[in-house]
Amino acid sequence: MRLSTFTDYSLRLLMYLAAEPGRRATIAEVAQAFDISEHHLSKVAHGLGRGGWLANARGKGGGLALAVPATQIGIGSVVRHTERGVLPAACFGDAGGSCPIDTGCTLRSALADAVEAFYAVLDRCTLADLMRQPQLRSQLMHLAARTGVARTHRQAPGRALRVNLQAI
Repeated sequence: MRLSTFTDYSLRLLMYLAAEPGRRATIAEVAQAFDISEHHLSKVAHGLGRGGWLANARGKGGGLALAVPATQIGIGSVVRHTERGVLPAACFGDAGGSCPIDTGCTLRSALADAVEAFYAVLDRCTLADLMRQPQLRSQLMHLAARTGVARTHRQAPGRALRVNLQAI
């Protein structure tokens, strides 16, 4: 199964923020770190905010931060949310696609089992699990340092950021 660019950017953004919990990052900073479009990343941040994984704040001192601890962010649920029901083949659709061998084909059930197994593996993994690799955390912090962003935006402990997601 191939993940969409939207899902790729979503996972990168979550990992970037999890590298330094409590620190806020800007769209511009993350986009520069990964050399990706700010416009597209804004859409990603909005989607993750709507999903409850990001706290997005506008204005001076604003930015992006994890809304919940990395231990509570399931990779399977993020991928399901960002992929929005992308099907592995046309025959998975409500109408069954236009396949002339649909009634006798077992490929649909094999693909359904494969998708189920794919998500079962992702459901066992949290963002915190991904961040356990010290080398990954180091690489992400290096990317953040390379952007030249001052490290002064810290979220107060135990204080959730509130945001108007429609403004993003």
